[in-house]
Amino acid sequence: MSWKTRVSVVIPFYNCPYVHLAVESVLAQSYPEIELIVVDDGSTLHMEKLEPYMGRITYIRKANGGTASALNMGIQASSGAYFAWLSADDQFHPGKIIRQMKAIRSSGTSFNHTAYYYINENGERFSEIVRMPSFSRAALIRTMMAGCPVNGSSVLLDMNIFSSVGLFNEALLYTQDYDMWLRILPHFEWSYINQPLLDYRIHSGMGSVLFSEGQKREIALVQTRHREALTQVLIKEEGT
Repeated sequence: MSWKTRVSVVIPFYNCPYVHLAVESVLAQSYPEIELIVVDDGSTLHMEKLEPYMGRITYIRKANGGTASALNMGIQASSGAYFAWLSADDQFHPGKIIRQMKAIRSSGTSFNHTAYYYINENGERFSEIVRMPSFSRAALIRTMMAGCPVNGSSVLLDMNIFSSVGLFNEALLYTQDYDMWLRILPHFEWSYINQPLLDYRIHSGMGSVLFSEGQKREIALVQTRHREALTQVLIKEEGT
C-alpha cells in the first residue's frame, strides 16, 4: 500500500448547519490522496455553506431517501480503494486518515475504527476520550451483539468489503451503520486505534435525539437478524 492509494470520504448531507466544518476537516487531512464526495439528500437548508468548496469536492444532489441511500450513492460514485464516512455534523482530526491507513497496513486488517471526543454545538469538547477496551475477537463479537460502540464517522474500511457483504440497508433509517458492522464482523478482521481522531457532535437536532424510540426498535430488529450468524462465529472463536 502506497500513500497514493486513494481514500473516498462520503459526507451525507441533509439540512445540517455544520456541513462546512465537516468538509474543512476532510480537506485539512494530512493524507495526500483523498476524494471527498458530499451527497445532498434533498436538503432545503444550508446548501450555501458548500459553495466555497465546490471546486474541491464532488457534489451529488438526490431526492431525500435517508442516510443509507446517500452513503450508497456516494460509494457507487467513489473511485477510492478505501471508504470513510463522515457525518455532516462531525469533524475529523487532521491526522485521522493517515493514522488509519498506517494501522490497516501494519495490522493486515480490512476495517479500522478509532476513539473520539464529544463536542457540543459550539465545537467545544466536553468529554474524556471515548474509547473501547482492548477486546479479544470473541469479546468484540459479544460486545457488538449487545450494542454498537463503533462510531460510524471513525471508520475506515477496504472498499472490497462492499463487494462481499453488500451496501448499506436503505430500509433502516437509524441503524444502517450497526447493521453493516454486524454484517462485516463475521468475515473480516478489525483493528482499532485507541487515540481520539474524531470529534462527534452532540446537539438537539441530531437524529439519535429526535428519533430515539424508533432507533431503539431498529436496534432490536438488527440484533435479532444477526444473532444466529454471530453466535456461530463466536462458537468457532471460543472453540466450544
